[in-house]
Order: sequence, then structure tokens, then C-alpha cells
Amino acid sequence: MAWCTSPWASQNYQRKILSLPEEQSNKNNPYEAPFFLFNGHLETIYPALLRRVQLIPYTRERIETVDGDFLDLDWLTQNGNSLTIICHGLEGNSSRAYIRGMARAFFQKGHDVLAWNYRGCSEEMNRKLRFYHSGATDDLRLVIQHAINKNRYHQINLVGFSLGGNLVLKYLGESPPPDIIHRAATFSVPVHLESSCQKISSPSNRVYADRFLRSLKDKIIRKASVMPELDIRHLSHVKTLQDFDDAYTAPLHGFQNAVDYYGKCSALYFLPDIKTPTLLVNTLNDPFLTSKCFPTDIHNPNLSVEIHARGGHVGFAQFRKNGLYWSEERALAFVTHG
Repeated sequence: MAWCTSPWASQNYQRKILSLPEEQSNKNNPYEAPFFLFNGHLETIYPALLRRVQLIPYTRERIETVDGDFLDLDWLTQNGNSLTIICHGLEGNSSRAYIRGMARAFFQKGHDVLAWNYRGCSEEMNRKLRFYHSGATDDLRLVIQHAINKNRYHQINLVGFSLGGNLVLKYLGESPPPDIIHRAATFSVPVHLESSCQKISSPSNRVYADRFLRSLKDKIIRKASVMPELDIRHLSHVKTLQDFDDAYTAPLHGFQNAVDYYGKCSALYFLPDIKTPTLLVNTLNDPFLTSKCFPTDIHNPNLSVEIHARGGHVGFAQFRKNGLYWSEERALAFVTHG
């Protein structure tokens, strides 16, 4: 399926996607990559490695989960009556440039911001055997309820990237969220987890897969050092992300195997039931996405699907005086104006 996720994507497929109605294709505001970022890999790697975002320090808050674990929440507050909650991607955290950039964008517009770290993704390892995964909406629900309980906000908006986008979309489609949830914007979302996982593990994407696997394996080793019940004897045989999900993600979180996990947690199957105005932006040259991650055949008036030719994975770099990336401008516009 490489044809649908590479810079040389099928011309027929591009014409089909980019000729969508205006509200889906965002024709009036397409992303245009800088000339030197001339393929999806460069558009993905450049922001991840070289972007620096100046931001005032977060205020950290730790909350307890119902099962005796904890989540670390990083806040930017200015007595705003709107809150934006930002969800990071696989092996990310609140310090990543794409999170800091989005946080700065909303904070400058008067919003309070909450960038939360999934279990095991802040500086301290979490207490329980479980970690986080693409469908762990119980933790997102807890974070949202915690924010609601502060009784400070008239509205709450959600922003999610990659795995965090899948988390947001699944949360919104599982059941109607509280009325205080105003809008949601998601970017670079592998809404079909199985095919996306296979795509990441393809030879052309080995640099990404190896980086993810090193980080995930390191966490397993560190956790096993204090939780000997976690079996790491076969960790050396884990060669792909699907191997890892079979060996650890699935059994640690109550799934039969990786395929069962992917099937039950892919946001694709929850999109028809979303009742909150929601934006999904994916790109044809995203190295991680397959054709199943472009859900243009789902007709839900609450869901705006935008498929752009360029952008890479969590990329959307641009160079303007305001310092905003295109994804940040698009999220602000959607939350503010629709």
C-alpha cells in the first residue's frame, strides 16, 4: 500500500481525495511545505529534530487514577474560561515541540492549556504493570473530568496528534461526551491501527520503527527491574511494533493479541458516532498511514475530514513571523470558527 502514503501517491487517488467538497478538502487553506522539505520523510523529521518552541514553564499536577496509578498533567493557566487539552503521540510527552507549539498557540489566544502525559511518559515510571495504549480512553476521561471539576471553564476543546488523535476520536465516538466539550481537532491519526502499524514496520520506515522499539523496550526493561512479574525473557525476539503489541501491549491491557487490540481500539470504527464537531487532518505523504486511514466515505455531519497532499507525519512546518505551524493555525481556526 505504499502508493497511498508516499510523496509519489497515486495521481488518481490524489484527484479523488483533493476534489472533495470544500468543507472536507480545505481548499481555501491548503498546507504548502517549504521548498527544502520536498518529501514526507523530511516533513516528518525536520520539525521533530530541529524545531524549538519558546514557552513559559508548565505547572505540573499529579492526579491519582482509580487503580492506584498516577498521571502527570502540565498546565498553562491565565484564568481563561476556555481550556484546551492536548494529547501527544506514541512515546511522546508534553515537552515535545509539536505539543509545546500547540500549547503556545492556544495560550496566546487566551485559553488555559493542559498537556497531559500518559502513564509512563513523564519523567517517572508509573506504578502499575499497565502503560498506555491507543485506546486508553479511561485515562483521557479521567483527565477531562478532573478539569471539569475545577469549575473554571465554560468550554473544553481537545487536540490530539497521531496516537493521541486516535485516543480523542475513540473517546468522542464511544459515548456522548459532557456538554462542556466544545470541539476537537486531530492530526496525523492512524485511525486504522493494524495497517498503520504494518506500514511503520516496512523497510522504508525502519528508522521510525527502530526508534519507537528502542524506547518501548527500554521502558519494559526499566519496569521489569522493579516489577519482576513482567517477563522480559523474550524481549530480544521482538522485532516489530506488532511483535511488541503481541508480547506486551495486548496482554498488559486485557486484549487477546495485537490484532484484537487494533480492532477494538482503532478510531475508524468510532467515527460514525461522533456527536461533537471534530476535525481530522491526515496527509497523503504521511509515512505512517495507509489508505484505510483516509476515511472519506464516512458521512457524519459532525466530522470534518481533510486530506492534504503534503504535511508528513505531525509535520506541517512553516516559517512565519508569528511562529505558528500550519496545524496550529488550523486547530485555532476550527475551534474558533469551525
